[in-house]
Amino acid sequence: MTEGASQPGQIFVMERVPHHDGPETVLELLNRPEGFFAFRPAANHDVLLISKVQTVSLSVDRQAPIADPARLSAARMLGVELVLTGGSKLGGWASAELPEHHARLLDYLNASRDPFFAVWTHAATHYVNRAYVLYARPLS
Repeated sequence: MTEGASQPGQIFVMERVPHHDGPETVLELLNRPEGFFAFRPAANHDVLLISKVQTVSLSVDRQAPIADPARLSAARMLGVELVLTGGSKLGGWASAELPEHHARLLDYLNASRDPFFAVWTHAATHYVNRAYVLYARPLS
């Protein structure tokens, strides 16, 4: 969140969505038009309703940004370093599912008007609110 420290906990996604098989993805949850999402901190059992516009990023351990192996193998991996509001940095890869001629980091960041996009590392996938990105730097 824009204020306070990160907290481990649980988020809740829908078991089914109408536009694909399987459960809702975290990215779909964050990019839905509703303004809040449910979060249960690990430290206590009270569910908090978190404002999406106040969420800088949300990280999920060991989750692939694209679950479908065929889509993941076709996606281009783009190295990226983000500098977020407040000066924190996040480095990783973006999985660009874009035409070959338009698969630069700039194209990936501008491909959608959705508020959140995914950057992943070997340890986690980070869902970043683009409103809090000061700048992005391509990494080779």
